[in-house]
Amino acid sequence: MAVVDPIQVTAWIRGHWGIENRLHWVRDVVFDEDRATIRTGSAPQVMATIRNTVVSILRLVGHDNIAAALRHHSRNPHRSVDLLHTA
Repeated sequence: MAVVDPIQVTAWIRGHWGIENRLHWVRDVVFDEDRATIRTGSAPQVMATIRNTVVSILRLVGHDNIAAALRHHSRNPHRSVDLLHTA
């Protein structure tokens, strides 16, 4: 049986919850995913994948505030296309 350092276990747990809070909070609050009406077939999984991809791309290019970034890019359709070329 392997012995694990308690400090390392604490870091793993914090890392896990950091991911949970960063991604799932955005999906729940910004995308209002809990009230999504898509419920049949693979559509919910596809939409979750699209939302995760959007969040990842926006974070990759340096956006911290996903809601503000979505508003910014929605004002001009060319910004989203340019964003895909950047990421």
